[in-house]
Amino acid sequence: MSEAEAPRRKICLIGDFGVGKTSLARRFVHQTFSDNYLTTVGVKVDTKDVTLPDGRPLRLIVWDVAGTDTATETFKKYLRGAAGLLMVADGTRVDTLERVLALREQLRDNCQGIPFVGLLNKRDLGPLWEVDAVRLALLREQGQSWYLTSALSGENVERAFLDLAARTMPP
Repeated sequence: MSEAEAPRRKICLIGDFGVGKTSLARRFVHQTFSDNYLTTVGVKVDTKDVTLPDGRPLRLIVWDVAGTDTATETFKKYLRGAAGLLMVADGTRVDTLERVLALREQLRDNCQGIPFVGLLNKRDLGPLWEVDAVRLALLREQGQSWYLTSALSGENVERAFLDLAARTMPP
């Protein structure tokens, strides 16, 4: 199957302002990092062709949605047609984890059945880390998949995106 014939899946990065959604998308799609912070207004869309662990090709349409902690009607429109969600929190600000979990709860009716993967970003800032291992273990015990990521180093970025990509495809 050629890349042009590969199935397409829209995935959205959601979370609070300043958690690193744009940096994670840039790291995944372009393998680059910039520490110049520019607030995303609306949405930024990129694509990347990937190969799933089982060898199937897939074209990911990556929607980097502007940071928010409230599921407004405009925000919900950005998520229409999404096959998966990447919930992003900043591991150095525990409040961003609680807000993205609350945001997902607000989206329960709109995103029922859509797989999600959580990313606790900024792992490279270890001494400033606020999310404790107990909280993370509790989320994982609830069946949630959470990765400790760093857009700066690339740690677990590809792995998290591909995990979500595989979850969007039928076996």
